[in-house]
Amino acid sequence: MKIKLLTAGLLALATTTAFAQKGELNKAKEEYQKYESTKEAMAAVAVKSLGEAKTAIDKAAAHEKTANLPLTYAVKGVVYAALASRDSVETTAAPLQTAAAEAVKKAKELDTKGDDKELKELINNGERYLAQYALNQGVKHYQAGKYSLAYTSFDTYRQILPEDTNAIYYTALSAANAGRDDAKFLPMAVSGYQKLLTTNYSKKADIYNDLASSYLMSKDTASALKTVSEGVQKFPTSANLRSREIEISLVQGKETEAVSKIEAAIANSPKDKALYYYGGITYAKVADMADKDAKKAKTLAAKAPLLAKKEQAYAKSAEMYKKALELDPNYADAALNLGFVMVNPAIDAYNAANALPVNKQKEYVAAVAKANSLFDAAKPYLDKAVELNPKSPEALTNLKTYYLGKKDTANANKIQKQIEALQ
Repeated sequence: MKIKLLTAGLLALATTTAFAQKGELNKAKEEYQKYESTKEAMAAVAVKSLGEAKTAIDKAAAHEKTANLPLTYAVKGVVYAALASRDSVETTAAPLQTAAAEAVKKAKELDTKGDDKELKELINNGERYLAQYALNQGVKHYQAGKYSLAYTSFDTYRQILPEDTNAIYYTALSAANAGRDDAKFLPMAVSGYQKLLTTNYSKKADIYNDLASSYLMSKDTASALKTVSEGVQKFPTSANLRSREIEISLVQGKETEAVSKIEAAIANSPKDKALYYYGGITYAKVADMADKDAKKAKTLAAKAPLLAKKEQAYAKSAEMYKKALELDPNYADAALNLGFVMVNPAIDAYNAANALPVNKQKEYVAAVAKANSLFDAAKPYLDKAVELNPKSPEALTNLKTYYLGKKDTANANKIQKQIEALQ
């Protein structure tokens, strides 16, 4: 009888202990749920509940009766992940995050049926907190300029939430920046941006530009041009994409194609002010390329035709911008660019005059007269740009350049004060 009573006592003790550990599991779940319901309005109460949830789940996870239950792993995962997301100290947060990730992974492995809604919700919430932790770490690393570490964190965020467009974007962006120092990251940037273009991401025009940049860093100019051209077809009003397409075309030596493309577009839509604006950009870039080539030329004979080409291209650019302004007199961007392409030849003439030797007085006088004539021709358009956008530092700087070229120091200083007032 004593033996039977003792056995009965042991059974009662074992049953009581098992119930106690299941009680700890339930308590952990309840305290976690209390945390979720109070974390916004009653932070102190929420933090206390989360701490009690951890104490309870640690006990449940340590007992053989409850240690390997899917629910135990799910609760531990979400509680530890929530704690990690609240902890700003990496040395203490990182172990919590690691334990949470392991617990969530185990809960998913043990949930073979997948029909337990409560379990699924806990696992999903655990992943949500893990993603938040990874996002926070990524932002911290990115802001510190540690782009490779940012990529690792953002990619963890992306793996947890693979269809989250922000996760995809942040991963690609950090990879692109890391790729400036280590080319192995560039394929990750490319694949990320490509993935974004298949989603409903709201800023796809920017992504075409970013993807092209990643191709250029990879020295794949053909893919870069193809990308921006596709972007222009889908977002024809994007000035950035239009400009980038022109730029890459010219770098590839496809000047004729770039000019032909914009001229054909204008012929097809002669009342489209934006096309004339892009035409102005195209010819301005042709002028810039000619200027760069002229600076590399080793002889005057080689340099002369390039400088002539530059002058002609600026003149053609000015024609395009003037046409855009005819269609819309309040087209501020066209006015700004027109002022620049008009004043630029004046600056060249001014510099050429000052470069003449002192014994070339007659030539100097003629060169100064030419520069003044060009400056005066630009003045109405410089004024127009400032009139349309008086807070544009670029427009004011162009106007200041005019006054400096005309040796009107008083007005140049006046404009400089306006520029400084904007800063």
